[in-house]
Amino acid sequence: MIEFRLDPRSGVPTYLQLVQQVKQALRLGILQPGDQLPTVKEVVGTLAINPNTVLKAYRELDREGVTEGRRGQGTFVSEDQPAAVASDYSVLRAALLKWIERAQRAGLDDESINALIAATLHAAFFEKAA
Repeated sequence: MIEFRLDPRSGVPTYLQLVQQVKQALRLGILQPGDQLPTVKEVVGTLAINPNTVLKAYRELDREGVTEGRRGQGTFVSEDQPAAVASDYSVLRAALLKWIERAQRAGLDDESINALIAATLHAAFFEKAA
């Protein structure tokens, strides 16, 4: 089951952080079609946030077709979602962690690291498209 984490310094609204984490968990195979998301009550208890925030995130996921609410049962990943291929990302993750440590030793903070990664992904996308 997914465990939500919030970054109050990110500037991203709380409900969008929840939406993004569900989508990321699907991409990484942490969540699969048919899996149940934590109840609103569980998320509120864990993160100490307003229930309306969780409801807004779940409504957005439902609107996008990522999840479906089942009355009296909870919120589930839609069966229409493609199942992620189980992959072992451990080698890539280890290399990325080493790179992040080097970036931190070079004086970059989290926001700078995120900006560098985003800019690099953006440049790689446009190089591929060209």
